[in-house]
Parts: sequence; C-alpha cells; structure tokens
Amino acid sequence: MRINSTLTLDERDIEERFVRASGPGGQNVNKVSTAVELRFDLRHAGGLTPAVRDRLIRLAGRRVTDEGVLVIRADRFRTQERNREDARVRLADLIREALVPPRPRIATKPTKASRKRRLEAKGKRAEVKKMRRSKPDFD
Repeated sequence: MRINSTLTLDERDIEERFVRASGPGGQNVNKVSTAVELRFDLRHAGGLTPAVRDRLIRLAGRRVTDEGVLVIRADRFRTQERNREDARVRLADLIREALVPPRPRIATKPTKASRKRRLEAKGKRAEVKKMRRSKPDFD
C-alpha cells in the first residue's frame, strides 16, 4: 500500500475483518458483514521510523490497543468494497499526518514594555484590594 513517494506499507502488515455494521442498510444490515475492521500492527510494521511510530500512536489515541495494534473501523457505506477503501484511505491519511515532524518551539522573552504593563496592572489591582481592606474614617 503506497503512502507517499518514499513510504510503502507491506500488505501483510494489514489485516482486515468484515463484521456486521450498524447504520444504513435496512434489513440487509442484519444479514451481511459490510463493515471493515482494519488492523495494522505498529510494533512490527517495517518502513516506519521510531519517531513516526510514536507520533502515530499519539495521533491515533484510543484506536491503538495495548499490544500496539491500530484498529480502524469503517462502516459508513453499504458495501464492503467502499468501506474497505475508506478504512485504507483513513490509515494512509493518519500515517501521512504522522510523517510530518512537529515544528520545534522557539523560546521567547517578554518585552520590556509588556513586563512594565503587567507590573502596572498588578499594582492597580493591589491598590483596589487594599482599599477594600481598610475601614473608612468618618470624622
């Protein structure tokens, strides 16, 4: 399965099971297994670097089992073929997203003016609270 110009997944790493779907299909939904449960073993998949694998696990969230298997369930359509294609497209999109490394954060310092504004605001607030504390003198 081709992900991009440099990455191709081995078809043997992808396991598909057809199960009964909820959703559209009428009475047919109770008789025919049209939903696809695509399982992709991340720990044993070749072609993925450890960094990409970690990002993929983070992106997939609850869809990754404790054993490191990514499970994608597709039951949007009424036919096996379209659900199968949908699951594969979703897997490819997820892997493409994981291939892009995050931009590193560049640490910045607050400007002198912003520090001054912050201290002035704190001073004003402190003054308001101080006025609330004291009891007025009525002479």
